Amino acid sequence: MTKELIMIGNEQDQAYTKKEIEEIVKMVRLELYNKGIGCGSKAIKKRLVEFYQIESVPSESTIGRVLSRNGLTHSRTGFY
Repeated sequence: MTKELIMIGNEQDQAYTKKEIEEIVKMVRLELYNKGIGCGSKAIKKRLVEFYQIESVPSESTIGRVLSRNGLTHSRTGFY
């Protein structure tokens, strides 16, 4: 079984697995929520690209599924 890796920025030796990307998405969502700024799929994707410089970011719909799977959209707890 091979792990799928996602390359980050210009560092070819730095790569994340899908599970690690999911953890990063959750961390970014909570970071944005705690700062009181938009924390929906679009905002998370923008943050991953601009601040964390992740090259192969998941789509907004995938980010939404990660949030739903982890109970981070219940009662619309953030700005969407």
